[in-house]
Amino acid sequence: MTRGPITPQIVTYIVPLIIGNLCMLTYNMADSIIVGRVVGTDALAALGAASPIMNIMLFLMVGICLGMSILMGHFFGSGDIPKLKREISTSMIAGGVFTLFIVIMGLFFSRDILRLMRTPSNILGDATSYLQIIFGGLVFSFIYNIYASTLRSMGNSSASLYFLIISAVLNILMDILFVAVWKIGIRGAAVATVIAELLSAVFCMVYVHQKFPILKFARHEFVFDWSLFRQTVSFSATAALQQITLQIGKFLIQGAVNPLGVYTIGAFNAVTRIDDLIMVVQQNIGHGTTGFMAQNHGASKVDRMRKGFLVGLKLVLLYTAVLMVPVFVFAPQLVGAFVSDKDPQFISEGVEYLRIMAFLYLLPGLTNLLQGYFRGVGRLKVTLGATTAQMVGRVVAAYALAHFLGMRGFALACLVGWICMLAYELPIFRKSWKKISMLSRS
Repeated sequence: MTRGPITPQIVTYIVPLIIGNLCMLTYNMADSIIVGRVVGTDALAALGAASPIMNIMLFLMVGICLGMSILMGHFFGSGDIPKLKREISTSMIAGGVFTLFIVIMGLFFSRDILRLMRTPSNILGDATSYLQIIFGGLVFSFIYNIYASTLRSMGNSSASLYFLIISAVLNILMDILFVAVWKIGIRGAAVATVIAELLSAVFCMVYVHQKFPILKFARHEFVFDWSLFRQTVSFSATAALQQITLQIGKFLIQGAVNPLGVYTIGAFNAVTRIDDLIMVVQQNIGHGTTGFMAQNHGASKVDRMRKGFLVGLKLVLLYTAVLMVPVFVFAPQLVGAFVSDKDPQFISEGVEYLRIMAFLYLLPGLTNLLQGYFRGVGRLKVTLGATTAQMVGRVVAAYALAHFLGMRGFALACLVGWICMLAYELPIFRKSWKKISMLSRS
């Protein structure tokens, strides 16, 4: 991505990311829809109570791999292949050990964490069982993400997509089999997700070893480099903290949701799944910006960095403009898809939330683009600070407003969080942008 037309490169890069993440969200949403329609509202609420904890762990993996991929992108952009290989092997060894530690902790402490979140007792058992199974599958999630991140750092975002599509389809079929046919309940949904993660990891690993000679390692090349490890920890820890700060904020917000009852828990689970589906395009425009910035930063091509950011901005504005009206108009249908009985209380709570959010989606688009910019130029502390500002504002607002406004309070809390985030990062961005513009003109 260091030469040639910019817009086609960025679009070509992000489209597979979007499709891949849509596949992931599709089988996550399939869990919720199938569980909600087949097992019932209590099971959907149990899934909703478990989701913030699950997401903290999953996004911790994503954050670690994202930090690694930025360094990989720098080394690949500068043409230093031996250092790229040492970075990959060091990342695999360190990340694998850390993932095993997280798995063990999760298996033992899932119930205690759910109790800390004030999860209602009637859904505590199902939520615990679901979480413990999901924790067991984190190893497969790490394997997939480290291989996928390696490919993306080299500008190839499509190779892992095909395996993710296959695993998403299989996950939905297994959801139907385990939950609807065999009546295993919420545990069946968890098992289906873990099997899907296993398949995507295996497919991606086999493909990389067969099709990408540059990523084949001789025995002496698979080493642990302490100097690169320290650099990787610096990048990955900051990226992971940025990712899990967002999820910890959602975890704390779930603590404000849970006392409001099963209907609110279920509705909140449904609308956050819809949020994830809508925002995935914005998030991947941000990730595309990261990949583009990282390679051109490594190649010292400042003018392309500036132009690439402006392309990302245009994509965000176009997507958000197309999105707003359909979300507002079809909010009842979107929420109603999660339950079979079309319970009016469940649907009304979800619609209240979505019809406010429809007018706010531009803000996460802008914040994702700015985060992608800062990640690409290696300023991960800025992304961490911005995410922290967002979640502090959102959590405080959620606890202050939800008791009086219900689901509308959670939507307005999102607005407060995004305002805090932009207030933090826009002044820093202005200074950085002026510097890039001056270097570009010179």
